[in-house]
Amino acid sequence: MKCLEEVPGVGPKTAKLLSSKGIMSPRHLALFNPEELIELVELTPDRAERITRAARRLVRTRICTTAKDYAEKMKDHPRLTTGVKAIDELLEGGIEPRVIYELAGEFGSGKTQICHQLSVTVQLSRNRGGVGGACLYIDTEEAFSPNRVSAICLRFNLDPSHALENINVIKVINVADLEDSIKLDAIKLIEEKNVRLILVDSIISLYRAEFKGREMLAARQQRLNYVLDWLLRIAKIYGVYVVVTNQVLEVPLSYGETKRPAGGMIMAHACTHRLLLKRSKDSTRIMEVLDSPRLPYKASAVFKITERGVEDV
Repeated sequence: MKCLEEVPGVGPKTAKLLSSKGIMSPRHLALFNPEELIELVELTPDRAERITRAARRLVRTRICTTAKDYAEKMKDHPRLTTGVKAIDELLEGGIEPRVIYELAGEFGSGKTQICHQLSVTVQLSRNRGGVGGACLYIDTEEAFSPNRVSAICLRFNLDPSHALENINVIKVINVADLEDSIKLDAIKLIEEKNVRLILVDSIISLYRAEFKGREMLAARQQRLNYVLDWLLRIAKIYGVYVVVTNQVLEVPLSYGETKRPAGGMIMAHACTHRLLLKRSKDSTRIMEVLDSPRLPYKASAVFKITERGVEDV
Protein backbone atom coordinates (compact mmCIF):
# COMPACT_ATOMS: atom_id res chain seq x y z
CA MET A 1 0.00 0.00 0.00
CA LYS A 2 1.38 3.41 -0.97
CA CYS A 3 2.22 5.91 1.77
CA LEU A 4 0.96 9.49 1.88
CA GLU A 5 4.38 10.97 1.13
CA GLU A 6 4.25 9.41 -2.33
CA VAL A 7 1.55 11.96 -3.20
CA PRO A 8 3.23 14.96 -4.89
CA GLY A 9 3.00 17.96 -2.57
CA VAL A 10 2.61 15.89 0.62
CA GLY A 11 5.73 16.07 2.77
CA PRO A 12 6.43 14.47 6.18
CA LYS A 13 4.70 17.29 8.09
CA THR A 14 1.53 17.21 5.97
CA ALA A 15 1.50 13.40 6.01
CA LYS A 16 1.65 13.45 9.81
CA LEU A 17 -1.18 16.00 9.93
CA LEU A 18 -3.38 13.95 7.60
CA SER A 19 -2.65 10.78 9.55
CA SER A 20 -3.67 12.47 12.79
CA LYS A 21 -7.09 13.08 11.23
CA GLY A 22 -7.48 9.47 10.15
CA ILE A 23 -6.32 9.73 6.51
CA MET A 24 -3.70 7.01 6.14
CA SER A 25 -3.14 6.43 2.41
CA PRO A 26 -3.23 8.12 -1.02
CA ARG A 27 -6.35 6.13 -1.91
CA HIS A 28 -8.14 7.43 1.17
CA LEU A 29 -6.99 10.96 0.41
CA ALA A 30 -8.31 10.63 -3.14
CA LEU A 31 -11.83 10.18 -1.78
CA PHE A 32 -11.90 13.74 -0.43
CA ASN A 33 -12.68 16.85 -2.42
CA PRO A 34 -10.76 20.05 -1.50
CA GLU A 35 -13.62 21.55 0.55
CA GLU A 36 -13.96 18.40 2.67
CA LEU A 37 -10.21 18.27 3.25
CA ILE A 38 -10.12 21.92 4.35
CA GLU A 39 -12.92 21.21 6.82
CA LEU A 40 -10.88 18.35 8.29
CA VAL A 41 -7.36 19.77 8.06
CA GLU A 42 -6.06 23.37 8.11
CA LEU A 43 -4.88 23.81 4.51
CA THR A 44 -5.16 26.64 2.03
CA PRO A 45 -7.68 26.07 -0.81
CA ASP A 46 -4.89 25.93 -3.41
CA ARG A 47 -2.91 23.38 -1.39
CA ALA A 48 -5.98 21.22 -0.80
CA GLU A 49 -6.82 21.33 -4.50
CA ARG A 50 -3.28 20.33 -5.51
CA ILE A 51 -2.85 17.38 -3.19
CA THR A 52 -6.33 15.92 -3.72
CA ARG A 53 -5.84 16.09 -7.49
CA ALA A 54 -2.37 14.54 -7.14
CA ALA A 55 -3.82 11.72 -5.01
CA ARG A 56 -6.49 10.97 -7.60
CA ARG A 57 -3.89 10.81 -10.35
CA LEU A 58 -1.63 8.56 -8.27
CA VAL A 59 -4.35 5.98 -7.63
CA ARG A 60 -5.85 6.44 -11.11
CA THR A 61 -9.43 7.16 -10.08
CA ARG A 62 -10.33 8.28 -13.61
CA ILE A 63 -9.63 5.77 -16.35
CA CYS A 64 -10.86 6.09 -19.93
CA THR A 65 -11.65 2.78 -21.60
CA THR A 66 -13.76 1.41 -24.41
CA ALA A 67 -17.10 -0.19 -23.70
CA LYS A 68 -15.69 -3.49 -24.93
CA ASP A 69 -12.78 -3.37 -22.47
CA TYR A 70 -15.14 -2.29 -19.72
CA ALA A 71 -17.36 -5.31 -20.39
CA GLU A 72 -14.35 -7.62 -20.18
CA LYS A 73 -13.20 -6.00 -16.94
CA MET A 74 -16.66 -6.48 -15.42
CA LYS A 75 -16.24 -10.24 -15.85
CA ASP A 76 -13.30 -10.11 -13.43
CA HIS A 77 -15.47 -8.70 -10.64
CA PRO A 78 -16.64 -11.70 -8.59
CA ARG A 79 -20.25 -11.80 -7.48
CA LEU A 80 -20.99 -12.34 -3.80
CA THR A 81 -23.52 -15.06 -3.08
CA THR A 82 -26.44 -14.36 -0.76
CA GLY A 83 -26.60 -18.05 0.11
CA VAL A 84 -30.03 -18.27 -1.54
CA LYS A 85 -30.11 -19.68 -5.07
CA ALA A 86 -33.35 -17.93 -6.01
CA ILE A 87 -32.03 -14.52 -4.92
CA ASP A 88 -28.67 -15.06 -6.62
CA GLU A 89 -30.50 -15.88 -9.86
CA LEU A 90 -32.65 -12.76 -9.47
CA LEU A 91 -29.48 -10.68 -9.04
CA GLU A 92 -27.83 -12.35 -12.06
CA GLY A 93 -25.22 -14.16 -10.01
CA GLY A 94 -25.28 -12.43 -6.65
CA ILE A 95 -24.20 -9.06 -5.25
CA GLU A 96 -21.85 -7.09 -7.51
CA PRO A 97 -19.12 -4.73 -6.22
CA ARG A 98 -18.72 -0.98 -6.82
CA VAL A 99 -22.43 -0.19 -6.52
CA ILE A 100 -25.03 0.26 -3.76
CA TYR A 101 -27.82 -2.23 -3.08
CA GLU A 102 -30.87 -1.08 -1.14
CA LEU A 103 -33.00 -3.60 0.77
CA ALA A 104 -36.26 -1.86 1.67
CA GLY A 105 -39.10 -3.44 3.58
CA GLU A 106 -41.31 -3.37 6.62
CA PHE A 107 -40.36 -4.86 9.97
CA GLY A 108 -39.89 -8.60 9.73
CA SER A 109 -39.47 -8.72 5.96
CA GLY A 110 -35.93 -10.13 6.18
CA LYS A 111 -33.64 -7.12 5.67
CA THR A 112 -31.47 -7.71 8.73
CA GLN A 113 -31.53 -11.48 8.23
CA ILE A 114 -30.03 -11.07 4.75
CA CYS A 115 -27.40 -8.70 6.17
CA HIS A 116 -26.41 -11.27 8.79
CA GLN A 117 -26.11 -13.92 6.11
CA LEU A 118 -24.03 -11.69 3.82
CA SER A 119 -21.64 -11.01 6.71
CA VAL A 120 -20.99 -14.77 6.66
CA THR A 121 -20.98 -15.50 2.92
CA VAL A 122 -18.44 -12.74 2.21
CA GLN A 123 -15.97 -14.86 4.19
CA LEU A 124 -16.41 -17.94 1.99
CA SER A 125 -13.77 -18.83 -0.57
CA ARG A 126 -14.21 -17.81 -4.21
CA ASN A 127 -15.19 -21.34 -5.27
CA ARG A 128 -18.06 -21.23 -2.75
CA GLY A 129 -19.41 -17.86 -3.85
CA GLY A 130 -17.57 -15.65 -1.38
CA VAL A 131 -14.55 -13.38 -1.70
CA GLY A 132 -12.57 -14.43 1.37
CA GLY A 133 -12.97 -11.04 3.00
CA ALA A 134 -14.10 -9.43 6.21
CA CYS A 135 -17.26 -7.37 6.83
CA LEU A 136 -18.11 -4.00 8.33
CA TYR A 137 -21.57 -3.98 9.90
CA ILE A 138 -22.75 -0.45 10.78
CA ASP A 139 -25.66 -0.91 13.17
CA THR A 140 -27.99 2.05 13.74
CA GLU A 141 -30.91 0.14 15.27
CA GLU A 142 -29.28 -2.34 17.69
CA ALA A 143 -30.22 -5.13 15.28
CA PHE A 144 -26.92 -7.02 15.01
CA SER A 145 -26.99 -10.46 16.64
CA PRO A 146 -23.81 -12.55 17.17
CA ASN A 147 -25.97 -15.56 18.02
CA ARG A 148 -27.76 -15.29 14.70
CA VAL A 149 -24.44 -15.11 12.87
CA SER A 150 -23.17 -18.18 14.73
CA ALA A 151 -26.21 -20.20 13.68
CA ILE A 152 -25.72 -19.19 10.04
CA CYS A 153 -22.01 -20.10 10.23
CA LEU A 154 -22.84 -23.70 11.09
CA ARG A 155 -24.90 -24.00 7.92
CA PHE A 156 -21.92 -22.87 5.85
CA ASN A 157 -19.42 -24.99 7.80
CA LEU A 158 -17.56 -22.00 9.19
CA ASP A 159 -16.16 -21.74 12.68
CA PRO A 160 -18.46 -19.21 14.45
CA SER A 161 -15.66 -17.81 16.61
CA HIS A 162 -13.40 -17.19 13.61
CA ALA A 163 -16.27 -15.75 11.56
CA LEU A 164 -17.25 -13.31 14.31
CA GLU A 165 -13.63 -12.10 14.41
CA ASN A 166 -14.02 -11.10 10.76
CA ILE A 167 -17.16 -9.03 11.33
CA ASN A 168 -16.39 -5.51 12.52
CA VAL A 169 -19.43 -3.95 14.18
CA ILE A 170 -19.81 -0.20 14.63
CA LYS A 171 -22.82 0.96 16.60
CA VAL A 172 -23.53 4.60 15.80
CA ILE A 173 -25.62 6.93 17.92
CA ASN A 174 -26.40 9.83 15.59
CA VAL A 175 -26.02 11.08 12.01
CA ALA A 176 -22.62 12.70 12.62
CA ASP A 177 -21.38 9.43 14.11
CA LEU A 178 -22.63 7.54 11.04
CA GLU A 179 -20.87 9.94 8.67
CA ASP A 180 -17.58 9.66 10.57
CA SER A 181 -17.78 5.87 10.64
CA ILE A 182 -18.09 5.81 6.84
CA LYS A 183 -15.59 8.57 5.98
CA LEU A 184 -12.87 7.43 8.40
CA ASP A 185 -13.43 4.12 10.20
CA ALA A 186 -14.60 2.20 7.13
CA ILE A 187 -11.45 3.09 5.17
CA LYS A 188 -9.16 2.07 8.01
CA LEU A 189 -10.88 -1.32 8.23
CA ILE A 190 -10.79 -1.83 4.46
CA GLU A 191 -7.06 -1.11 4.33
CA GLU A 192 -6.04 -2.93 7.51
CA LYS A 193 -8.54 -5.78 7.93
CA ASN A 194 -9.46 -6.72 4.35
CA VAL A 195 -13.06 -5.57 4.70
CA ARG A 196 -14.81 -6.35 1.41
CA LEU A 197 -18.43 -5.79 2.43
CA ILE A 198 -20.05 -2.75 4.06
CA LEU A 199 -23.52 -3.17 5.54
CA VAL A 200 -25.53 -0.25 6.93
CA ASP A 201 -28.61 -1.39 8.86
CA SER A 202 -30.49 0.89 8.52
CA ILE A 203 -29.46 3.90 6.47
CA ILE A 204 -32.51 6.07 7.16
CA SER A 205 -33.49 5.62 10.80
CA LEU A 206 -31.16 8.23 12.34
CA TYR A 207 -32.05 10.84 9.72
CA ARG A 208 -35.78 10.38 10.32
CA ALA A 209 -35.25 10.68 14.07
CA GLU A 210 -32.99 13.74 14.08
CA PHE A 211 -34.41 15.83 11.25
CA LYS A 212 -38.04 16.31 12.29
CA GLY A 213 -40.75 18.22 10.48
CA ARG A 214 -41.08 19.59 6.97
CA GLU A 215 -38.83 22.54 7.75
CA MET A 216 -35.94 20.08 8.27
CA LEU A 217 -36.66 17.96 5.19
CA ALA A 218 -34.18 19.73 2.88
CA ALA A 219 -31.38 19.48 5.43
CA ARG A 220 -32.17 15.82 6.04
CA GLN A 221 -32.07 14.97 2.35
CA GLN A 222 -28.78 16.83 1.86
CA ARG A 223 -27.12 14.95 4.71
CA LEU A 224 -28.55 11.61 3.55
CA ASN A 225 -27.31 12.27 0.02
CA TYR A 226 -23.88 13.10 1.38
CA VAL A 227 -23.44 9.81 3.24
CA LEU A 228 -24.72 7.80 0.28
CA ASP A 229 -22.30 9.64 -1.99
CA TRP A 230 -19.44 8.65 0.31
CA LEU A 231 -20.52 5.01 0.26
CA LEU A 232 -20.49 5.07 -3.53
CA ARG A 233 -17.05 6.73 -3.62
CA ILE A 234 -15.69 3.99 -1.37
CA ALA A 235 -17.34 1.26 -3.42
CA LYS A 236 -15.78 2.59 -6.63
CA ILE A 237 -12.27 3.25 -5.32
CA TYR A 238 -11.88 0.11 -3.20
CA GLY A 239 -14.06 -2.27 -5.22
CA VAL A 240 -16.09 -3.32 -2.18
CA TYR A 241 -19.66 -4.52 -1.88
CA VAL A 242 -22.18 -2.15 -0.27
CA VAL A 243 -25.66 -3.01 1.01
CA VAL A 244 -27.95 -0.66 2.94
CA THR A 245 -31.33 -1.40 4.46
CA ASN A 246 -34.21 1.05 4.40
CA GLN A 247 -37.59 1.47 6.03
CA VAL A 248 -40.84 1.87 4.12
CA LEU A 249 -43.73 4.32 4.26
CA GLU A 250 -47.45 3.65 3.96
CA VAL A 251 -48.79 5.54 0.95
CA PRO A 252 -52.60 5.85 0.73
CA LEU A 253 -53.91 5.60 -2.83
CA SER A 254 -57.40 5.62 -4.26
CA TYR A 255 -57.28 1.86 -4.81
CA GLY A 256 -55.84 0.98 -1.41
CA GLU A 257 -52.60 1.09 0.56
CA THR A 258 -49.13 0.46 -0.79
CA LYS A 259 -45.59 0.79 0.56
CA ARG A 260 -42.61 2.63 -0.77
CA PRO A 261 -39.05 3.09 0.55
CA ALA A 262 -38.34 6.07 2.79
CA GLY A 263 -35.86 8.72 1.72
CA GLY A 264 -37.59 9.96 -1.42
CA MET A 265 -35.71 10.76 -4.60
CA ILE A 266 -32.35 10.89 -2.82
CA MET A 267 -32.47 7.15 -2.15
CA ALA A 268 -33.89 6.50 -5.61
CA HIS A 269 -31.00 8.25 -7.36
CA ALA A 270 -28.18 7.12 -5.07
CA CYS A 271 -28.87 3.38 -4.93
CA THR A 272 -27.97 1.34 -8.00
CA HIS A 273 -30.21 -1.65 -7.29
CA ARG A 274 -33.37 -1.14 -5.23
CA LEU A 275 -35.02 -4.27 -3.87
CA LEU A 276 -38.32 -4.36 -2.01
CA LEU A 277 -38.87 -7.12 0.56
CA LYS A 278 -42.37 -8.29 1.40
CA ARG A 279 -44.00 -10.76 3.77
CA SER A 280 -46.45 -13.19 2.20
CA LYS A 281 -49.43 -14.95 3.77
CA ASP A 282 -47.71 -18.33 4.02
CA SER A 283 -44.81 -16.88 6.08
CA THR A 284 -42.40 -16.88 3.14
CA ARG A 285 -40.78 -13.65 1.98
CA ILE A 286 -40.56 -12.06 -1.46
CA MET A 287 -37.74 -9.97 -2.89
CA GLU A 288 -38.89 -7.77 -5.79
CA VAL A 289 -36.86 -5.51 -8.06
CA LEU A 290 -38.09 -1.95 -7.53
CA ASP A 291 -35.51 -0.19 -9.69
CA SER A 292 -32.27 -1.21 -11.38
CA PRO A 293 -30.29 -0.36 -14.51
CA ARG A 294 -29.77 -4.05 -15.25
CA LEU A 295 -32.38 -6.16 -13.45
CA PRO A 296 -35.93 -6.57 -14.84
CA TYR A 297 -38.52 -4.39 -13.13
CA LYS A 298 -40.85 -6.36 -10.84
CA ALA A 299 -38.80 -9.56 -11.21
CA SER A 300 -38.94 -11.44 -7.92
CA ALA A 301 -37.59 -14.30 -5.83
CA VAL A 302 -39.20 -16.18 -2.95
CA PHE A 303 -37.24 -17.15 0.17
CA LYS A 304 -37.79 -18.23 3.76
CA ILE A 305 -36.18 -17.44 7.10
CA THR A 306 -35.20 -20.40 9.26
CA GLU A 307 -32.95 -21.10 12.22
CA ARG A 308 -30.18 -21.72 9.67
CA GLY A 309 -30.55 -18.29 8.08
CA VAL A 310 -32.14 -17.21 4.80
CA GLU A 311 -32.89 -20.17 2.54
CA ASP A 312 -34.64 -21.23 -0.64
CA VAL A 313 -38.25 -22.31 -0.34
